[in-house]
Amino acid sequence: QVQLVESGGGLVQPGGSLRLSCAASGNIFSVYDMGWYRQGPGRQRELVAAVSRGGTANYADSVKGRFTIARDNAKNTVYLQMNSLKPEDAAVYYCNAQIRRLFSDSPKPADYWGQGTQVTVSS
Repeated sequence: QVQLVESGGGLVQPGGSLRLSCAASGNIFSVYDMGWYRQGPGRQRELVAAVSRGGTANYADSVKGRFTIARDNAKNTVYLQMNSLKPEDAAVYYCNAQIRRLFSDSPKPADYWGQGTQVTVSS
């Protein structure tokens, strides 16, 4: 089995910062793209940022210049540094990773999701 475990959410004031972490573990052969999505109340889940295994990152326009995604391939971990947080950033943040499992019949990676971590931005 493969698990993604997130940490780092919480309550922060507007203008504050938080750092999210997500570690993949289990029966892993290789981890490909990793990313963060979020879902606010009454809204669809949206991509926040993603990073390739080689380190190429892309961001939603709404977070460019404020959020930074990074990964540690040796630890199968992805991070999201969130600065200058706004109330509209409040959401449940989900980690996503494309992972090929050991001894898998398919050469294609599958999508895995974390359980979600709540980010609340409020004074």
